[in-house]
Amino acid sequence: MADGKRIEIDPLGEREVPLEAYYGIQTLRAVENFPVSGLPNHPYLIDAYAAIKGSAALANIEVGWLDRNIGEAIVKAAEEVRQGGFRDHFPVDRFQAGAGTSTNMNVNEVIANRALEILGHPRGRYDIISPNDHVNMAQSTNDTFPTAMQISVYRMTAELVRVVRSLSAVLRGKGSEFADILKTGRTHLQDAMPVSLGGEFRAYGAALERVTESMEKRSLRLLDLPLGGTATGTGINTHPEYRENAISHLSRLTGLPLRSNPRSYEAMQSTTRIVSISSSYKELALELGRIANDLRLMSSGPTSGLAEISLPAVQPGSSIMPGKVNPVLPECLNQICFVVIGNDVAISQAAGAGQLELNVMMPMMGNLILRSAEYLVNFLPIFETRCVTGITVNENELDRRSMNNPALATLLSRRFGYLKAAEVAKESAASGRSVKELVVERGLLTVEEAEEMFSREALLGRLDRS
Repeated sequence: MADGKRIEIDPLGEREVPLEAYYGIQTLRAVENFPVSGLPNHPYLIDAYAAIKGSAALANIEVGWLDRNIGEAIVKAAEEVRQGGFRDHFPVDRFQAGAGTSTNMNVNEVIANRALEILGHPRGRYDIISPNDHVNMAQSTNDTFPTAMQISVYRMTAELVRVVRSLSAVLRGKGSEFADILKTGRTHLQDAMPVSLGGEFRAYGAALERVTESMEKRSLRLLDLPLGGTATGTGINTHPEYRENAISHLSRLTGLPLRSNPRSYEAMQSTTRIVSISSSYKELALELGRIANDLRLMSSGPTSGLAEISLPAVQPGSSIMPGKVNPVLPECLNQICFVVIGNDVAISQAAGAGQLELNVMMPMMGNLILRSAEYLVNFLPIFETRCVTGITVNENELDRRSMNNPALATLLSRRFGYLKAAEVAKESAASGRSVKELVVERGLLTVEEAEEMFSREALLGRLDRS
């Protein structure tokens, strides 16, 4: 040791590591090799990894492979990391080579050095507690990284389901609030038969609920873990009782009903469990993006757009045009959705790049899917409370437009035929007069019949209120 450095050795040689660092030589090499994004591994991934290390140590103590004093120090150090400790000592970039070897060794080194401290030894004394021989006992990156990835993605997915269901409930609540508000429907962005504004908002809520149900169901597959498969799924260098014991401890630590995947080769080769969840995130992004687009359209104006609804003003909309207010929250949501969709493309490509016994693209897959969920978990509550909750309606204008909509001639088709109804619709569009007024003038209906067919109450009564 000299000049605030300690010397560490790995199979490639010697390097100086800062004395204060809990990470070691392999982490140092990874930082030098992969200065890509400046973004470290997601905290949930590190949490899950620390839980794996503690569970593995307990299992190895139980089968008699790991010295109890060393094992208990590893368990204590791993728990400190799992509780959020030493986060500045996990600098490995989310983009890295291998199946996450750099991340695995980063975790191993931090836990080993902290365990050394716990036992009263200086950091770097790997002859006493080794990152590989002790912390990584009965493990490989190839089974620990996908295990950490699946646990962390399951945890994040549960959070995402919660916030999406909250937004869905608020949208359905708006549907009830707007149930008796009639508005012009639009297909191809052209006027179509009237709908209820409430029906539109209830449909938004129903779409989100459907996606979350699928997401929740797919996430259950993440609970089948490859832990114990070590390098290629064979379980080499593990005690026969290790896998069951380690997963039992891991289940207790995480509070999740974790299981060993009985198809260990498949568990190592395939990453489609992550692809399935990523696909559900993409489906959610498509629905959210569509809803955001609708809100932007319906709130466009206020004088030259649809101006059917008003979104809460949350910030000035222009640095040059005084008084301008923009739909900034739906715009932000759109951008997040584009990123989630793009991440899904990258994850899908990476899943298909697996070769033989292993997919080495897992670090990118795990971090991208966690970031996708994190963006949505962070923003959707803001979108819910600062945008959707405060939506108001230009009810009088909606009513006027819907009652003067030429598409109301559709109601005449069954009685007078499509061509006659089209004549009325065409005249209504050209003259600006209502279909109701024209059918009375043409003698097609009496005043009473026209009122019964075209009144606001009659139209609302015909609408599907599901």
